[in-house]
Amino acid sequence: MRVEYLNEFFEAAYPQIKTLLEQGRYRSVIFNLDQGGDSHVERDTLLDIMHSYPAAEIFYTFMISSLLAFLQKNQPEQLRTRLAHLGLTSASIDALNSLMSKNDWLGTAEKIVFDAFRLCAPYVSPFSINNPGGWRYWLIHFANAYRARQVYNNILHDNASLQAHFGRSGLNMLSYDPRHDEGMLYLFDAKGRASAKDQLLGDIPRLVTESGDAMSVIDFYESIYNVTPAHAEDVHAAIIENPDLEVITPAGGERRKANTIGVNDVIKVKTQRSFFPMFLNAAAKKKGSEE
Repeated sequence: MRVEYLNEFFEAAYPQIKTLLEQGRYRSVIFNLDQGGDSHVERDTLLDIMHSYPAAEIFYTFMISSLLAFLQKNQPEQLRTRLAHLGLTSASIDALNSLMSKNDWLGTAEKIVFDAFRLCAPYVSPFSINNPGGWRYWLIHFANAYRARQVYNNILHDNASLQAHFGRSGLNMLSYDPRHDEGMLYLFDAKGRASAKDQLLGDIPRLVTESGDAMSVIDFYESIYNVTPAHAEDVHAAIIENPDLEVITPAGGERRKANTIGVNDVIKVKTQRSFFPMFLNAAAKKKGSEE
């Protein structure tokens, strides 16, 4: 173990830190950037970290007020659109103090946070630190490998209720739009996992179908882990238990247990699908009404 102490702001110290990492030829790095509520780390620095190492992770904290102030100055029209359904304009940010403890604010803020940071890394978690008295403080996890995000999701569930998400809980977490949809508070607890699994049973076969009725497990992972807070065990269980899916091994066999799914397997939609009759009946009713 080598310890280095640098007594200066991170932005000033980062070039030296990067030089030290390059000298050691480190390929896997973790940065813990706890800003204490202020904006002391530039977005370009986040991008540089994520692009400089094969396996990089960043834990990044900030207060939502800092981001709103930035957007109010640089992207006022986008911010106004996001806040309009709450009855607020970008000129009335101060009125948010009375709304920050409400779930609809958490959902709105989460979308603002994700939109602001989603281009900084392939995998970005926009979850708030759980504080029902006011959703003000965010801890974001950035990663450039799906496995890092998969493990992070599992850790959140192992430490339930430390972070909060308001919206959907299946695969398409970020498809939730607080301006139009009804969401739910997800605290990574047993209740949240049960809700997520119910949604996963429908979301996963839909994704595989849209991908041509088959996709490799590695492609599946890479496509879902920026949009789902689900535990890996629940994802695997939803695949194995789904009557419309099968998991085929590289040797051509079929997986029977969730904990045996491997990255080289293929998820396929079965030829005989249980949900087809539902679609056929709906189509028949529509045709009959037209006649």
